[in-house]
Amino acid sequence: MPNIEGVPVQATGLLTISLPAVAANWRHIGALVGPDCAVAAVVKAQAYGLGAAPVTRALLDAGCRSFFLATVDEGIELRQAVGPRADVTLAILGGPLATGTGLLLEHGLTPVLNDPGQIDSWRRKAAGRPAIINIDTGMSRLGLSAVDVAKLAADPTALEGIALSGVMSHLACPDETAHPLNALQRERFATLAAMLPRAPLSLAASSGIFLGSAYHHQMVRPGMALYGLNPTPDRPNPMAQVVAVKAKILQVREIDANATVGYGATHTAQRRSRVAILGAGYADGYLRAAGNRASVRIGRHAAPVIGRISMDLITVDVTDIPPADLHPEGWATLLGPDYGVDDLARDSGTIGYEILTRLSSRLHRVYIS
Repeated sequence: MPNIEGVPVQATGLLTISLPAVAANWRHIGALVGPDCAVAAVVKAQAYGLGAAPVTRALLDAGCRSFFLATVDEGIELRQAVGPRADVTLAILGGPLATGTGLLLEHGLTPVLNDPGQIDSWRRKAAGRPAIINIDTGMSRLGLSAVDVAKLAADPTALEGIALSGVMSHLACPDETAHPLNALQRERFATLAAMLPRAPLSLAASSGIFLGSAYHHQMVRPGMALYGLNPTPDRPNPMAQVVAVKAKILQVREIDANATVGYGATHTAQRRSRVAILGAGYADGYLRAAGNRASVRIGRHAAPVIGRISMDLITVDVTDIPPADLHPEGWATLLGPDYGVDDLARDSGTIGYEILTRLSSRLHRVYIS
């Protein structure tokens, strides 16, 4: 049947999110790092586009208790979704902005303190409340420099009153297992963290987890791996797939040899061909860069994307697909088990993070639970 049960007949794009797969990925990482290492979850940017509230609830049911977000607004929204649970930590990676300390306190959010000014402000305004300190060990983004850490270590009053709940850093090249910066950052982190009051340490995010136990410390912070992206790009993906995206077949048409397809006439048919027009485009998050490079699946068959991706439509060559598989208002699989997020990212010249975070609200969402 052309229509999928539970999906409105008018929907032209469909995003399916498997919450059990997210939970299974979290458990897989937990088994990998062992019982002495906590597994947090990075759910910033709406859990990489999949929905922070439903993803967090699934992870809470699985046993996760620590969640990392990017901004105070993200933290407030998620706190409202999960409620005032004292056993759940919502940590804000960007830390408290100059006027944001009150909101952090009001909503029970834990800041990641990234510079001496944030540390001083939190010490004065939020005495006794928990915070995490971030050390820059090689990213040159947020975090205390080695000089900052030395100054903190030299001033016994600098952290007075702060309930230090963690010290963290972030690896720059963990997906390149042989990159020398990985070991250098690990060494810098150990040296600098030892200068601060004792607290749980966290260095590894998704790919860093797979560098080995020396990178695990007391907490790991997976993000992309939870959502099915491959944290080990030089090896087969160890994570369960989480998302599938389908687009409705709006029309199938015949075109002559030498006919051009799409804006800019970037594809010219080399033979008389059949072309299917699909009801999704870059407004749905299917990147324009995938034109003439990506492929979709119709039934068990691959169909190459031809021409440019437009705002609402994708054109694919279905000449070699049996007509019986081309149902009127049937569905083509844009992302699925045979062609996943990492595949589309490769063919679009980007990374899987961007594919996931660009998935549009225009896609009808179905959560499998």
